[in-house]
Amino acid sequence: MPRAWNATRMVEFEFGSRGKNKIKTYLPVATPQLGQHEIDYVTEALEAGAISGTGGLFLERFEQRFASYCGCAHGVATSSGTTALHLALAAIGIGPGDEVLVSTLTNMATFFAVLYQGATPVPVDVEEDTWNLNPALLEGLLTPRTKAILVVHLYGHPADMDPVLEFARRHHLHVIEDAAEAHGALYKGRKVGSLGHLGCFSFYANKILTTGEGGMVTTNDTAIAKRARSLGSLAYGPKQKFMHTEIGFNYRMTNLQAALGCAQLERIGEIIDGKRRVARLYTEQLSDVEEIRLPVEKPYAKNVYWMYHVVLTAQLARDRDLVMEKLQHRGIETRPSFIPYNLQEVFVSRGLTRSELCPVANRIAEGGFYLPSSPNLTEEEIRSVAAHLKDILGKIRR
Repeated sequence: MPRAWNATRMVEFEFGSRGKNKIKTYLPVATPQLGQHEIDYVTEALEAGAISGTGGLFLERFEQRFASYCGCAHGVATSSGTTALHLALAAIGIGPGDEVLVSTLTNMATFFAVLYQGATPVPVDVEEDTWNLNPALLEGLLTPRTKAILVVHLYGHPADMDPVLEFARRHHLHVIEDAAEAHGALYKGRKVGSLGHLGCFSFYANKILTTGEGGMVTTNDTAIAKRARSLGSLAYGPKQKFMHTEIGFNYRMTNLQAALGCAQLERIGEIIDGKRRVARLYTEQLSDVEEIRLPVEKPYAKNVYWMYHVVLTAQLARDRDLVMEKLQHRGIETRPSFIPYNLQEVFVSRGLTRSELCPVANRIAEGGFYLPSSPNLTEEEIRSVAAHLKDILGKIRR
């Protein structure tokens, strides 16, 4: 059927048997924020013939500008957030026999990256309020094999980094930040991605800043940046190109994607302001619903609210899927919480983890989902989503 799109919503035109149009408005969870600059920059790259990942002005520009935005000296662009994570682990030498402490509540790409290196991920349960890694649990999970901590800034709220960094210093561990969902988020005034040894970002279509697909490794360590750049581009030899120095990967971002990224970076402040406005309006509408836990913003943090994630509590948590289904029927798209590593059947069935290891994350995963979160949702649309949610919860209670 024909479709018309705008920046916030998809409208489907359904033609009835008598030829009359039936119009249904559907609010998606997120849509990319694209404009004329994105078109102009991508067109410029196309006209220059610079479409690959081995040349073009936009690649270097995007790496430098994004790294600078994060407060880092170096940026290495990649083909996805997953490859950024893998490249970061490879660049610091994580390998078989090593253990990496990882926040259990995350997209499984975070754990996959550890497994790609033949290392063992160790799930760490999360805090009740931020849903991020609980630093108090690190000491009890440390072994002689522990080599790194992979912190996730979930849904746009920074993890509590000071205790993580202090623990890592005492035990000589690397700290990698999975900031895929937290572009521009602040921890005590500093941007995420600049706090640990390396930061990893995703630029997937629903992220705060998008290149369609793509990612970035950020760091202030020149040696790590140099190795990451080499490994991510097949580890070509410095003198004889095809005499490779290591077993490398083809994880390059294209110049076309970087052109899109450069334009997106020019509007990132506007996008983040929009995300925070959406979150504020949802919170105003939903703060009186006792059965819903809303996202927080700790005193040390600036939350960029990648997605407005809520958690149903008590008995209603068991009805999470029913609530989402009823919202879908009313034209409101939602997404469930990530399923923690310790609940993933592919890992539990192989004896790699046990479901009961992370009870806090398990509760959040059972009752959690997120609402439409595009930064240019109107106040009327946000009020409508909140009203529908309240109505559905009220009927389920009865």
